Amino acid sequence: MVPDPSIPSVDLDDIDRALLEIMGRDSRTPYAQAGGEINLSASAVKRRIDRLVTRGIIRGFTLVLDPGLLGWATEAFVEIYCRERTPPEEILSSLRQFPEVIAAWTVTGDPDALVHLHTQDIQALEAVIERIRREPGVQRSRSSVALSRLIG
Repeated sequence: MVPDPSIPSVDLDDIDRALLEIMGRDSRTPYAQAGGEINLSASAVKRRIDRLVTRGIIRGFTLVLDPGLLGWATEAFVEIYCRERTPPEEILSSLRQFPEVIAAWTVTGDPDALVHLHTQDIQALEAVIERIRREPGVQRSRSSVALSRLIG
């Protein structure tokens, strides 16, 4: 495969890779603790993290919620099929108004978007899917309810 010259390559050394792996497990890992794992001082870890942020390799820090503890017992993936020529920006604008949407992607294949939802129960899931289906540009949807998480 020939590299695309329009995409800048990312040069990471072994220390950067190890640091990304540590911070990927828990972005709140104290710099001193991370440094202890890779034999760097806390200030050196901070400088490397700051450089990775500046270079755009790290785009942000996030938290992972426990849906069950928040009362979100139902998880589903919904394929959205839109009318012709519905731009991704319009799909995004529509989906942003639904707090139940925790992620969404444009995809290849027949659907135009794949939407990941968390709701309290099946009734709430049905209600949010019906609201999404009433959005301009949305023609139909197809849903899969998650039963049990295998990985992740």
